[in-house]
Amino acid sequence: MPEQRTVLIDSHCHLDLSQFDADRELVLVRAHEAAVSYLVNPGIDLDHCRRALALAEQYDEVFVAVGIHPNSAHDVGSQELADLRALAVHPKVVAIGEIGLDYHWHDVAPDRQRRAFMAQLELAADLGLPVIIHHRDANKDIAEILRVWAATVAERSPLAQRPFKGVLHAFSAGLDLAQEAYDWGFVIGLGGPVTFRSARELHALAPLLRIDRLLLETDAPYLTPHPYRGQRNEPAYVRLVCEQIAQLRGMDSADVAALTTATATSFFQLEDRFGAHPATRHTPIHA
Repeated sequence: MPEQRTVLIDSHCHLDLSQFDADRELVLVRAHEAAVSYLVNPGIDLDHCRRALALAEQYDEVFVAVGIHPNSAHDVGSQELADLRALAVHPKVVAIGEIGLDYHWHDVAPDRQRRAFMAQLELAADLGLPVIIHHRDANKDIAEILRVWAATVAERSPLAQRPFKGVLHAFSAGLDLAQEAYDWGFVIGLGGPVTFRSARELHALAPLLRIDRLLLETDAPYLTPHPYRGQRNEPAYVRLVCEQIAQLRGMDSADVAALTTATATSFFQLEDRFGAHPATRHTPIHA
């Protein structure tokens, strides 16, 4: 059996976006060189879900979440939900997302966002897939909805048999919400903002979060970590997130990598798909 090595998983990136059209292959090569073993690409609308699945069929290391982002939720009806359900049966789909609420941009009326969000939560419960939650400037409403949903899921959904029900992506709320999210069976996603020099509240929060309930992410091409702020983000930079969290917690970065990779592997049930921990992979895995 090959010796295990520490690897990273980027639990949230958008490789399907046009910002990567010119050099997507090289981006994946750099990710592999940075010890990123797997990447999860959430969709933001149906077209982008299909593009992400096309990438996942081309590259072994790419997995997909299918969902309609709150800023794309202008008209989510029965046909859109049926299309999502059809996409979700693809063997490379590991979650429903990116779904949730966004009260920052005002692109979609809040009532439309909430209807789309709750419908997709029901889809996730029905399919037994965890959810990837966007919650920008909407923590109160997100908590109210997820509090009820998580209790309902525990009673009737196949999700009750999974170790985790969801992740609060790009987390920047307080410790109280994180601790309640743990009670729902959720984990917390941290990315580039934890490296920002001005992010003092996030710096103070990171050591208080449960390390066994933490996913690393980039949200590439967005939220680029220091020292590359202002440039395009990419999955290789998840290493910088890992190193910053390790420094804030007084830990070795290899230990943070190992623990967060174990949580991501369990969250997305990657071992069930491959019969081995991703840390056993030594060779390049892109096609």
